[in-house]
Amino acid sequence: MKRARQKFVVESQVPQTSQKNKKQKTCLYGSSFGESDPHASTDWGSLPHHVILRIFQFLPLVDRARASSVCRKWNEIFHIPDLWRKFEFELSQPATSYLKSTHPDLIQQIIKRHADHLQYVSFKVDSSTESAEAACDILSQLVNCSIKTLGLISTAKPSFMNVSKAHFASALTVVFVNSKSLSSIKIDDTPLDDPSLKVLVANNSDTLKLLKMSSCPHVSPAGILCVADHCHGLKELALNYYILSDELLLALSSEKHVDLEHLRIDVVSENPGQVEFHTIKKQSWDAFVKHSPKVNIVMYFFLYEEEFDAFFREETPVTHLYFGRAVSKAMLGRIGMNCPRLIELVVCANGLQPLDDELIQIAERCKNLTAMGLGECEVTCRGFIEFVKMCGGRLNQLSIMEEVLIPDNDYSLDRLYLEVSKHLGRMWFPDMMPTW
Repeated sequence: MKRARQKFVVESQVPQTSQKNKKQKTCLYGSSFGESDPHASTDWGSLPHHVILRIFQFLPLVDRARASSVCRKWNEIFHIPDLWRKFEFELSQPATSYLKSTHPDLIQQIIKRHADHLQYVSFKVDSSTESAEAACDILSQLVNCSIKTLGLISTAKPSFMNVSKAHFASALTVVFVNSKSLSSIKIDDTPLDDPSLKVLVANNSDTLKLLKMSSCPHVSPAGILCVADHCHGLKELALNYYILSDELLLALSSEKHVDLEHLRIDVVSENPGQVEFHTIKKQSWDAFVKHSPKVNIVMYFFLYEEEFDAFFREETPVTHLYFGRAVSKAMLGRIGMNCPRLIELVVCANGLQPLDDELIQIAERCKNLTAMGLGECEVTCRGFIEFVKMCGGRLNQLSIMEEVLIPDNDYSLDRLYLEVSKHLGRMWFPDMMPTW
């Protein structure tokens, strides 16, 4: 009773809030706690222009469209150019895709009112030919565009390849001719051809910096050289290995061609066991690196083990290597011997043979190595620690699955974590899932 009495006395001493103060607090804080003052109304249209614009920039497209119905002012801001510089068209068929397609009415509204505002545009299509054709139809209508970056993305199989080459080329021509300021183009797995590249070069040679066109079977070395001849600001080029040759590398090494910063090469097995890959000579690689001494040469491998025979038999100036399928011990041994410029190595799978010797050789000879990722491989704890010790603090990224590490008589996993952390100069633990 005594405690209850004391509590009552304390509470009774708290000054009573006036009705006026209560109303002010309700106006100030009511909206935050789900309360509202029936005597107060908020005029959302009176918010400053820049505040509404900022709100719209944070909203997804669907929510932004709903917000535009709040009032006339919000509807006007919904259509200002700043909100339409970047747009991703999602085109899919309900029966064949999990994607939610961009509404046709919105597409027509964009074409009519915002085509000249679009600058960063991508088209994401599903596996159906109809979706790819719809993307081409939209491209054909962007006659007043000023696009800077363009990406064509197939989420499943490359459906753009099913579109007729004439239809695709005609659609691209509209954008290439009218934009005049294209700097980045990603059109992998499409029927892009040499005449289309000539149109691109004729209209965007001063601005083009990145061109990704892997798996474009209608592009020839002549088309690539046309780009390299005239686009002197080109910094990054991505293509398939089947189009790379000694002749092309030597041509790209001539004085009149651009100094690339990144050459990305996809090495993909189109018909397993039926294609024998060619070998690029050391002299051709040397000429290319002499011409562009700071170039990063990135190679993505999706081959079967028996298809690697043509690669890394001589010194190769590759800087980044990614193996999407299993690669043999012998192949990794060749990398240690013949890739002195290597900066990053990712091996998704190898087998059940420890890679201690191969990793140590890579650490000895690849003095620029700063990133390593290992998936379904095996390395003893002692061998792994020796590898890390030789690389030292230059390993900025070390992504290793815990299952890769085999405890031995010298090191348990707990002791290995401490040793690796000591040599890296930072705390390190293996990954639960791949991070590459």
